[in-house]
Amino acid sequence: MSDADLLFMPATRAAALIRARKLSPVDYVDAVLSAIERAQPKLNCFRQVLSDAARRDARKAEEAVMRGDQLGPLHGVPVSVKDLIDVAGAHTRHGSAIFEDNVAKADDVLVQRLRAAGAIVIGKSTTPEFGVKGLTDGPSFGVTRNPWNLGRTPGGSSGGGAAAVAAGLGPIALGTDGAGSIRGPASCSGLVGLKATLGAVPADTTRDAFGNNVYAGPLTRTVTDAAIMHAVLTGPSGKDPWSQGGEDRRQLSPALTAEDLSAIRIGYVERTANPRVAADVRANTRQALDAWQAMGADIEEVTDRVDWIELEGRVLYQANFAVFCAQYLPKWQNQMDPVTLAFMERGGKFSLADFRNAQFARTGLFRAIQALLERFDFLAMPTNSRTALDVTHDAANDEVVVDGEKCGITRQGWTSYQYPFNLTGHPALAVPSGFGTDGLPTSVQIVGRWGAETDVLRLGGLLERARPWAQHRPKNF
Repeated sequence: MSDADLLFMPATRAAALIRARKLSPVDYVDAVLSAIERAQPKLNCFRQVLSDAARRDARKAEEAVMRGDQLGPLHGVPVSVKDLIDVAGAHTRHGSAIFEDNVAKADDVLVQRLRAAGAIVIGKSTTPEFGVKGLTDGPSFGVTRNPWNLGRTPGGSSGGGAAAVAAGLGPIALGTDGAGSIRGPASCSGLVGLKATLGAVPADTTRDAFGNNVYAGPLTRTVTDAAIMHAVLTGPSGKDPWSQGGEDRRQLSPALTAEDLSAIRIGYVERTANPRVAADVRANTRQALDAWQAMGADIEEVTDRVDWIELEGRVLYQANFAVFCAQYLPKWQNQMDPVTLAFMERGGKFSLADFRNAQFARTGLFRAIQALLERFDFLAMPTNSRTALDVTHDAANDEVVVDGEKCGITRQGWTSYQYPFNLTGHPALAVPSGFGTDGLPTSVQIVGRWGAETDVLRLGGLLERARPWAQHRPKNF
């Protein structure tokens, strides 16, 4: 097969060829590392490429195949890991100059699980400072670019992993999602991205284990790859109280076992806190709904008035950075991202009453979504209000323009469909829905009941079957 076919092969297919001794893990990893060497100057999607360690692990993977060892579901498959997650012996810089010399002593639990499944870590992917924004750039590493258009962002904060997978630099990436940071990059980059139910995938390093809104999960080109990677990542950890008993807590619903969706009700949410949605995004979302409807699903527009707590979500988000990052200001302020500093300044102005009221509002939003999901099996909506923003966009100050209209900063005008489900904990899956008029990917988001990742992935898989996507590739990659 050609190098291009190899690089854009789904992880499941590559693992099957490796098990059948038709693909060498050494050759596969060499091909990916060579592609990274060619693409990195254009994309800047890796903070550190772990070539020597990856080749060493590829040799071990090949030896295991030849011995006839029992192999994991991702055996020999290259994976990139976001620069917020520890990989033993590699730098965890958190996208910041502050941690330039920080070398991890041990693998994060999720990296341990990926390795146990046979995956080979090829590098640390870029993230904005502390994952603070929906674009991937920063003073310490520069700008990460979108393979579909180098003038656009791949999204953030898991933008490096998204750009890598979209460009064929490994079929899977491990990202994190604190306010849409997996689903936004998936939307911008033409990928599948899953934010699981709170606790399904452990968050060992979160500072507030009980009030957590940060999740880890897959970025892939196919729903099946996302499902397998998610299955590898799930399970309890003693450091995360939400993960106790944290396997997927629901089997596939009987109504989803075939392609007849006559028993399924989908609620369509056209807008959340955003004032507008681009016409091309709306049209592609409607086509996704039409595909499900053609399978028998009952589609109904959600007209309920829901307070999507944009302000309260901002209070929780920005106050967190104000408190956490304050320790670094005396020494590092001049080397920090201006967006981080702007969010800190705004967060520092909120009162304790503002913060507690925002926490109360989070409970209210959870209950509102629970009420909707008593009427509907799923909620469906765009993932972003428009295609990827320009790489020069200032996430702290510039308004997002949608079809010629200014719509507020990113979380108000662009990513407003994403952060609510970080706060409520419901599973949310971003799946490609087509191309915008500018030639960039668009995406639809599927939200399911608590613990229903299997159902959400199944509905996404049915859409993928009806409207295939993975055959599309960015030009020149």
